[in-house]
Order: sequence, then structure tokens, then C-alpha cells
Amino acid sequence: MRTSRVSRATASIFRPSSPPTELVATRRSRISGFAADKGPKDDRAALSKMVDEADGSNVKSSSTPTGAASTLGKRKRQTVSSTVIVETTSTRRSPRKAPKLEPNEEDHGVQRKARRQPAKRIKGPNGAVAVEPPLGWERVYEITAAMRKRVLAPVDTMGCESLAEETRSPRDRRLQTLVALMLSSQTKDTVTAVAMKNLQDNLEGGFCLESLLEVEPDVLNELIGKVGFHNNKTRFIKAVAIILRDKFNGDIPDTVDGLISLPGVGPKMAYLTMSAAWGKTEGIGVDVHVHRITNLWGWHKTSTPEQTRAELEAWLPREKWHDINHLLVGFGQTICLPIGRRCGECDLSKEKLCPSAVEGSPAKRRVKKEVVVKVEDDGEDVAAEKIVVENDDVGIKVEADLKSEGSTEDPQALAGV
Repeated sequence: MRTSRVSRATASIFRPSSPPTELVATRRSRISGFAADKGPKDDRAALSKMVDEADGSNVKSSSTPTGAASTLGKRKRQTVSSTVIVETTSTRRSPRKAPKLEPNEEDHGVQRKARRQPAKRIKGPNGAVAVEPPLGWERVYEITAAMRKRVLAPVDTMGCESLAEETRSPRDRRLQTLVALMLSSQTKDTVTAVAMKNLQDNLEGGFCLESLLEVEPDVLNELIGKVGFHNNKTRFIKAVAIILRDKFNGDIPDTVDGLISLPGVGPKMAYLTMSAAWGKTEGIGVDVHVHRITNLWGWHKTSTPEQTRAELEAWLPREKWHDINHLLVGFGQTICLPIGRRCGECDLSKEKLCPSAVEGSPAKRRVKKEVVVKVEDDGEDVAAEKIVVENDDVGIKVEADLKSEGSTEDPQALAGV
């Protein structure tokens, strides 16, 4: 039966839009094979459900109008496809962490804690190494010097450099300065001053080399009996007196090497003696205060006073080599204590210049003294008292052994009071 062109066009419009039966069967076989061979169990179940839903849409299309069947089939396939994409995205992508925003100092007036910026070594084109000072060190030095002027420290009135008798000869004053530094090891300045006064008042003929050669060791030991390790220091002083008489014409050495060669004299004593007795600044005298405080400031990271001396001498101006010891010893005796630092009273903490400053009020401490024990020191029993400082707020416990009643650290200083 022949039909016109208009009739054929009309028939094509109302032709069912669902795929032929052969195409559906081919699609089912491919999807089922993939689900059976490659996908995991969960994927196979999901794909099988998709196949069933696809079949259901085709079945429905045969019993519904052509246009409605086509629309339902497309919506069902779009829904399934959209679900698969969402699940894949949420499984494989990890969420990004939001960047941490720091407060804006200009907008909010927030001052961040000082950072450790130690001295840096820079190698030049010719191979020479130059040391760049820590950033802002001059400001830290100036503020510390200003604080020292407001508070009088024991080193200001009873330091070893000020204990020599002004009425004695230059040779005797140099000797007294050296002996004072020898006595100050592991001893408070107040105790050292008392021992020096005993020697000046009770040595026959006054405090000079000849009197040290003549005095009996037992008498000398009794005169300095309050200092730490007085038995050892008695032997050292007697040996030094003999060496000065035999090798140095009765005077103390005028070189660092010569001073270090004496028994009981270390690098710190040698450099301080050269500066105080001879007026020559050959190096920095670094004791526990200088070593500890400069590390707290972040100027360097050292483990021994000698390493600290080398680091400081690499960049600190030479005109400050003599003063820095006196400056930091007094600062460590009054504000920056070994235990119980008073950061609330320190201008460096207020100016955010000290990276080791402890913010807030000092923690509550409880101090107790434990039983006095005996420590053997080269055949000598030395009384040792242990001070235990307990922090009730954060559970910090600090123990300090005072090796004698004249040790360098004061129990009151250890307690932070």
C-alpha cells in the first residue's frame, strides 16, 4: 500500500522512542559482564539494580503513551548517572584544610610573641665568613642596661672586681682580684665578700703574696671556710702563691694562657682578671648567667659557656666585652633568676623582645627543704642541701642541689621570691 510523503512524516513522529529490543539486550549483557568480572561486590549490586531499573522503564514504556515513556526513561537514567558521579567525587577527594589566619597587628592591635633570631654566619665571595648580629640586639641591650640602673644587684657592691683594697700596691690589688675570682666559683657574692674581708683583716702582714706563702693551710681554710669547696680552694691558693713566686716574679700573669695555667683558674676567671686587674679586654668572661640569658634571648643556641663566648665574640662590639658580664650577672640576680624568672617585672617581656618570656602572673610555688645529705668531694664530705620547688598550678617540680652553704644560688632566688 503506497502512502504519501505526508503520511510517512506523520508516522515517524508517533514512532516509539524507546530503543529496539536488540540494543537493550546488548546493553544488559555488557553491563552485567562488567559487574561480574571487574567491579567489587557493592558495585556489582549497584549496577545490577541499574539494569533492572532500565528494564522496568522499557517495560513501562510499552504500556504507556509513547511520549510519556520516553520522558520517564530519560529522567530515570539521568538520576542514576547523577548519583554515581556524586558518590565518586565524595570518595576520592579529601577536603582541604582552611588556611590558618593570623591576627593583623595593625588592624587589631595584636602583638605576636618575639621570635628567636640568632646570629647568622654569611660566607662571602672570597670565602671569608662574616657574622650578622641577632636582629634587634641593640634594643635588648639598651633596655637591659636601663633596668639594671633601677635595681641594685649584689654584684654591684660585692663583685670580685671591687673587693681589692685600694690602699695596697698595684701588685697586691691584682693578686687580690685573682684570689677573689677564685673564691667566687660556686659561691654567692655576699659570701665571697666576707671571705675576702677575713683575709684582708687577719693575714699577718696584710693580704699580699708573702702572707699567702707564710700562712698555714689550716688557718687559710678557716678564713675562707664559708665559700663553696673551701678545702680545694685552699690547696689551689697555696699552689698559686708558689707558682707566682717561682715563675712570674711575684706578680700574676698578664696573659690569658698564663692565667689559665694556674690551678683553679678557668677561662672565665682569666678573661675577667685580664680586664679587671690589667685593664686589657682579651675576651668575654662568660659565667652561668651570661650563658643562660643570652640563650633565652635567642642570640644563639649553645650548650657550654665556652661556646657562648665564641658566639658572642664573633659579632658583639669589642667595647661591650667587659661590660656584658657585669650587666647580665646583675640582671640574673634580680629579675631573670635561674628559677622563677620575674617576666612580669621585665621590660623586655612587656616590649615583646624576649622569646622566652612567660606570659601572665608567676605561678604559685611551694618550697620545701629535704634532708641534708653528704656528698664526697675529693675525699671531703661537703654538706649539701636540696631545695625542691614545686609548681602547684602546672605540676612542675625543680630540684637544685646546693653543694655547700656558700653556693652560688640562694634558696630565696630558687623559690622565685
